[in-house]
Amino acid sequence: MQKYFMILLSVILFSCKKDYTLNTNIQPVAKLTAPLDNKYVKLQPATSATLSFEWDQARAEDGSLVIYEVAFDKENGDFSNPVAKYASDGGGVQNKLTLSHKDLNSIANKAGIPSLATGKLKWTVLAAKGYNIQKATEAKTIEVERPNGFAEIPTDVFLTGDATEAGADLSKALKLKSTAPGVYEIYTSLKNGKYHFTNRNTGTPVTYSIAGTAVKEGGEDEQTASTKVYRLRLDFNNAAASVTEVTTIGLWFAPLNKFLFEISYAGNGTWSIKNQLITFKQESWGRDERYKFRLAVKDSDGNAGEEWFGSSNADNSRPTATTPLSFWELKPIAGNDQWGYCYKFASEADNKNCDINVYFTTDKNYTHEIIVK
Repeated sequence: MQKYFMILLSVILFSCKKDYTLNTNIQPVAKLTAPLDNKYVKLQPATSATLSFEWDQARAEDGSLVIYEVAFDKENGDFSNPVAKYASDGGGVQNKLTLSHKDLNSIANKAGIPSLATGKLKWTVLAAKGYNIQKATEAKTIEVERPNGFAEIPTDVFLTGDATEAGADLSKALKLKSTAPGVYEIYTSLKNGKYHFTNRNTGTPVTYSIAGTAVKEGGEDEQTASTKVYRLRLDFNNAAASVTEVTTIGLWFAPLNKFLFEISYAGNGTWSIKNQLITFKQESWGRDERYKFRLAVKDSDGNAGEEWFGSSNADNSRPTATTPLSFWELKPIAGNDQWGYCYKFASEADNKNCDINVYFTTDKNYTHEIIVK
């Protein structure tokens, strides 16, 4: 009986071993079908534009699943050390790869094609069955034109240095506000000293600086004038930068068609005035209380200008205790129309002293508050 059992066990083990023998034989991809060879692509990484790469299926000898990767290399590369590889759509099982222009811009950067330049990328397909990887029998190229921007846009941007409000301690660096994909800004003061930007506030970050109207990797900026308040804006999509001095913020009182007072900078992106008397204007139909804000600014060449901030609504009712916080949010508005897009003071502010705080801070939507004393 024992002898019979041993013979039966041997047959079972032999059968299992035979059934699970892996056949890794495959025929490589024979033809790359899209895009056409030498296709020209003007990259627009700030958009949702994509490019599709397609090829004929590779054939596994046992008819099972084949996994695909698309390899990219320099124009004269041989794929022995490709600059990038991407699994195909569907987790590597489809004979198609959809890449964003942002990814293609990154690949072009790795291949040594500089910003604002045109160059070629070579691509092919690697088909894999187990440990057997077969390169396609052909390769094709695409010609790409890169925009003036960064291939790798930072997720976060920080401001640090002796000239900043937080000083040179990287862990205390000031975080910029993301206002659009790849665009960051901060309202802050700079004193005499040096400053630069980083992609994080720990370790050894990538650093950036402003050179005229451009943002560049590396370097450092210096504030040589007395302490001033600025809006610093960096657009990594276009490698563009702007430095705008904010000289004053004034409260515009529409009923009198004039500014009632200026609000002083208090630090950390906040302007504040304390115990300011607010008096509505008496009209035949009642008391008028409409207001908004104007920023007096100067560009990097010293040219003066103005920017208006008001409500998202063309007209408003007086706020109450149940008014949503969005009522006080600051929205850029066009022109200096006397009445349009004004806020209204709450009824209890009439003939009372008020604290007014204007927040261009990076931790929340730009907004303001009126505190009745």
